Amino acid sequence: DAVRTRGHCSGVVGTLMSNMGFELALAELQIPFARAKVGDRYVIELMNAQGWKLGGENSGHIICADVTTTGDGIVSALKVLFASVTTQTSIHDLKCGMSKFPQVMQNVRTAQKVNLDALPAVQTAVRSIEAKLAGHGRVLLRPSGTEPVVRVMVEGEDDSLVRSLCGELAHVVQCAVR
Repeated sequence: DAVRTRGHCSGVVGTLMSNMGFELALAELQIPFARAKVGDRYVIELMNAQGWKLGGENSGHIICADVTTTGDGIVSALKVLFASVTTQTSIHDLKCGMSKFPQVMQNVRTAQKVNLDALPAVQTAVRSIEAKLAGHGRVLLRPSGTEPVVRVMVEGEDDSLVRSLCGELAHVVQCAVR
């Protein structure tokens, strides 16, 4: 909370792949969070639209727009060190403010580009899995932009449930795209 007070953060942009634990940690600090499509260009686009100065991806590409226009590891590291020094909090303790949710992803090979919205079995499976997660997780189906696969991701509080549900959904997707 001291970080937000001393270094005001109007909001943070993540991606569709950003961990739900990160989103909940920001909500606890009353910092708005928005998800962009995967890719620095989409993160920057949404940051500009929201007028926010901070965004990034799971890959570690963190954009601190008050200092630079692209992801920069050195700038990100300096920002973390600055937060640690100004709040007199160890980096370990700063990190403890967030609990990562288990996130499982499986790639399902496809012969061609697939419109997942047009596959009723997949949409039914997604709704079923979301119901099983009961608001404590999420499902993401995302065709890869670089290879012929659909990325099936399930995230939630319970690791074994997440693994099971991801396998179940990947199987449904695999059968539907044949």
